[in-house]
Amino acid sequence: MDDTPSYSRLAAELADMPLFAGLAPHQVEDVAGNILERRVKQGKTVIKEGQWGHEFLLVLEGEMEVRRGDRVIATKGPGTYIGELAVLDEVRRSATVVAKTDVVVGSIEASLFAPLLSDIPVLAERIAATMAQYETPSPTDG
Repeated sequence: MDDTPSYSRLAAELADMPLFAGLAPHQVEDVAGNILERRVKQGKTVIKEGQWGHEFLLVLEGEMEVRRGDRVIATKGPGTYIGELAVLDEVRRSATVVAKTDVVVGSIEASLFAPLLSDIPVLAERIAATMAQYETPSPTDG
C-alpha cells in the first residue's frame, strides 16, 4: 500500500508554509520533488542528540518536542522545520526530537538539500537567518 500523498498536494501544502512563501511555483515543486514523507508514532525519537545529521525535516502534521537533555526547549508544529544546522554545518545533532503526537514529516536528504539551497537562494537566506538565531552550546553545556 502506498501512503505517499500526491505530489501536487504536497507542493500546495509547502507553498502555504512561511519558509516557502512567495517562492515561484516551480521552486516549490522542486522542493516537493525531493521530499520523502514519513509517519512517526507518538513518543518515538526522530532525531537523537549527538548523532550526525543526514536529513532536513519539515513538520507536515502533528507536533514534535525538541529536547536538550531532559529539558524541552521548543515544540515544532506544522510548517516548521528541524535539522538544518546538522545538515548544513556537518555537525552532530544539538538536540533530541521526539514525536509529541503522531506526526508526518517531510525528509530531504543532505545530498539533495544543499543543491536545492544553491538553486533557490532566497530559501538559503531564510534558513541562514534562522540558524543565526540559534544559541551555540558551549562545551560545558553537557
